[in-house]
Amino acid sequence: MSPDDDRPTGQLGPSLTPVPPPRKVRNDAAIAQTTPEERKRAFGILFFCLLCLGMGQSLFFAVLPPVARDLGLTEVQVGAIFSLSALLWVVTSPFWGRTSDVWGRKSIMLIGLCGFGTSTIGFAVFIWMGMEGMIGLSLLFPLLVGVRAIFGAFGSGTMPASQAYVADRTTRAERASGVATIGAAFGMGTVIGPGVAAALIVFGLLAPFFVVGTLAFLSALAIWILLPERTRPRERQDKKHRLKMLDKRVWPFLTVGVLMAMGQSIVVQVSAFYFQDTLKLSVADAAQLVGIGMMAMAMSTLFAQLVLIQRMNLSVQTMLRGGTVIMIIAFGLMIAGGNYATLVMALVASGLGFGLLRPGLSAAASLTVEPDEQGSIAGFIGSTAAIGHVLNPFIALPLYQIMPQAPFILAACLMVVMGIFIMLHPLVSTVKAGYEDEDDHDGDIVPKG
Repeated sequence: MSPDDDRPTGQLGPSLTPVPPPRKVRNDAAIAQTTPEERKRAFGILFFCLLCLGMGQSLFFAVLPPVARDLGLTEVQVGAIFSLSALLWVVTSPFWGRTSDVWGRKSIMLIGLCGFGTSTIGFAVFIWMGMEGMIGLSLLFPLLVGVRAIFGAFGSGTMPASQAYVADRTTRAERASGVATIGAAFGMGTVIGPGVAAALIVFGLLAPFFVVGTLAFLSALAIWILLPERTRPRERQDKKHRLKMLDKRVWPFLTVGVLMAMGQSIVVQVSAFYFQDTLKLSVADAAQLVGIGMMAMAMSTLFAQLVLIQRMNLSVQTMLRGGTVIMIIAFGLMIAGGNYATLVMALVASGLGFGLLRPGLSAAASLTVEPDEQGSIAGFIGSTAAIGHVLNPFIALPLYQIMPQAPFILAACLMVVMGIFIMLHPLVSTVKAGYEDEDDHDGDIVPKG
């Protein structure tokens, strides 16, 4: 190994067991299957698809809370609507990531997008039926839980398959930028969604759901027709050789991902209630003002991901550590609250922080595993994005009923713990942004298979 090799080789835990560096497996065959123009077009399509997926994930949290209250649902019931979906996302994301190595990336993306579109439009239809009095609350609640579960079970496949598709077609030197950019698209969508809701709500309270659901099906059509995938799927790995959750290259990043997801889900799940109660807003005003605040958060995320990361070529360490500090500040502002300007400033800081954290985590995790393990690691990291939505209905929302600031105090504490872990863990603290191009062409190369 050359002195300039920047692959992480830190030691973990009290046993001081070294972390094996990734084998040098060439991606030349996969890269050669598509031209640079095709890759650019494919990555653009994937970016838009994941943007839509993120929009659909988050617009619910801006529109549903005030609507649900009007229908008679409690805060805990609103959280429970998403808890099963989130749990399914956690369970199925690693499965879809691993399956994409066998079935191919494209087919898993199509399954995910069609499941997402069906769930989003179906959710809107059931809400409309409840608002019109066509079904009662006792039937509406399980229907909403069930149709949202479709998103968790099938929509979870799009993200890991997309990330693995990009990893298949990038060199080590390009890996961090490519994976971070595609991973950032979903995060961007999660904060753009509420802003889109605020813009479309003038056409009807449920218009955003129908628009985003339609975009999902159009995205699937674009992938089916325009996305090139000519590489043969790999052979199915036996269980002994699969990447596992407790692998020393995996669990540290899962830990960061879970803590990050807890903080992020508190923002998206609690903010609408917090705005409405703190500022004493009506249902319509709450939906619109929260949407505007989330749009400000989206612009902050765009700045982080399209300017700071891309133009300044930030390292994964800068993204992880800087994002953590900004998130602590954001939650401090949210706790202070008191007026609309302060709360919007908190959302802007939150967008900037998570705009750095999520792509930084995806890139760092991708750089620590083999190229033929990219689907698996993408699935694991993708599963952490939903863990907060599984836990927070039983933690953050009950805390909110005791004291509105309590969930944000919890989130600030979690960010402090995460920051300490990022700085002290040997692997997480040393992984760097990418590999030199020459690593792909030296003599120490292990062929696949």
